[in-house]
Parts: sequence; C-alpha cells; structure tokens
Amino acid sequence: MSSTPTPHGLHFVAESPIPGLAVAERRVEHPEATIICIHGGLDRGGSFARLARRTNRFDLVTYDRRGYQGSRDLGPLELERHASDLTALARHEGGDRAIIFFGHSYGGVVAIGAAIADESLARLVITYEAPLRWILRRDETREPLGDDPQLEAEKFFRRIVSDSAWERLSELEQDSRRRDGPALVNDLSSLRAMTPPFDVASLKVPTVYVYGDSRAPDFYRPLSAELASINPLIRSRQVTNAAHGAHLSIPDQLAALIGELWDETCASA
Repeated sequence: MSSTPTPHGLHFVAESPIPGLAVAERRVEHPEATIICIHGGLDRGGSFARLARRTNRFDLVTYDRRGYQGSRDLGPLELERHASDLTALARHEGGDRAIIFFGHSYGGVVAIGAAIADESLARLVITYEAPLRWILRRDETREPLGDDPQLEAEKFFRRIVSDSAWERLSELEQDSRRRDGPALVNDLSSLRAMTPPFDVASLKVPTVYVYGDSRAPDFYRPLSAELASINPLIRSRQVTNAAHGAHLSIPDQLAALIGELWDETCASA
C-alpha cells in the first residue's frame, strides 16, 4: 500500500483495504505478529502513534472506527458493524502472520465481540479498561444522554480528559470532536442499555484484561475478577501509574507489557 506519513510515525494508507475506513499502519522488519489497535469513544486511530513507535517487534495497524474522523461517513454504527470492520481488517492482515487485538475502552468491547464471532482471527486479545458493564453492574450516577450529540461529545471530553484540555483545543479541533458526537452517543447508548451483546463465556481466544490503578478499586479490578470466574481464558493485569488513556500517557510501559503478554502466549501454545 502507498502511504502518507504522519508526524508520529503512523501512515494513513492511501488505498484502504476496507472501503470508507481510514486505516493507518507502521511496519517493521521481520515482525513477530501484527497488532491491530481499536480505539475507544471520542478517540481516533492516530492516538496510537506513541504506542506504534515503541512496538518494534510488531507491525501495528489501526483505524478510525466508523463514525469517527476519517471514517465518519460510514454507517450504521452498531457494535456488530464495528466488529465486522475489525473482522475484515484482521482477515486482510492475516494469512501466515499472527494477529494481536489491542482494544482500548470501547475498542476492547469491539475486540472481544469480533474474537467471539470468529476465533480464528487473533492469537491474543488484549483489552485496556473495556467497559463491559453488563458483566458487573454499578450504580448509574451520570445524567441521561441528551438530544444534542455535539454537546454530548464536548461534555464527554471534558469529563474524561479535562476542562482545561478542551479549552486548549483549537476551534477547528473542538468542532472535529463535536462532529464525532453521533458515533460517541451510539457507543455510550449501547453500554448503558445493559443488554449483553455477546456471551463472554464463549470466548475461546486467550485474553488479557488490563487496567490501570486510577479507578481499579471501584470497577476494573472487580470486573476483571468476575471475567476470570466466567471464562478461565481471561486473565488480568494491572499497570501502575496509569489512567484511562494509557496508550497516550505510558506508551513505553504498555508496549513492554504487550510484548510480555505475547511471549507468554507463545510459550503456552
């Protein structure tokens, strides 16, 4: 594929293997596997650039999920369609090379859903703080979603990142984030519905549920324990000094962990 370089090392391909899907890549010599990164709500594939620069053992491929950024014109936005996009990309990247799914937040939900639908896609699934809220319910303290997706996008960014970070964005970038509002609202609505989209017990691919230490006692640690009780193929790992956006804040630590988990998977095969 011909590529257009971005400042951080990822290259968005000129001709996407999935029509309408903005796909980026970073290739290395003699890769052991290909990592496919799936971003979370109000994010984009380019946010994995820091991680991509540190995964020199692996090719790394990522993309803007449908409804977001370069894939904004794609619809519908249901979880099944996100999983289908990942399935198509994994099949394109597969062949003789092993695939690792790395799903951040809602992207982890997509990764697990795709792995359950087709267990041949990936050798290893790694999720970071995937909000599997139907597995472990918690009291809902957030206000209901409103009728303005653009406003919901701004509110989400301010809550997850910070008010000051939002204010530092240019007007053009603020507008870009707001335009991702419909996709974000769809993500959030599917999680708040509390209707299980798939059965975690049927997952047959080795999976590691990774979480940081910022909110672990409240939700992620008990969620990981519940997942392990449902399916013994799901292990958990906590990383220290890590908030929700670990791929941005601690890319070195996260890249090392992915390599470690891959080595463990190969050793146990």
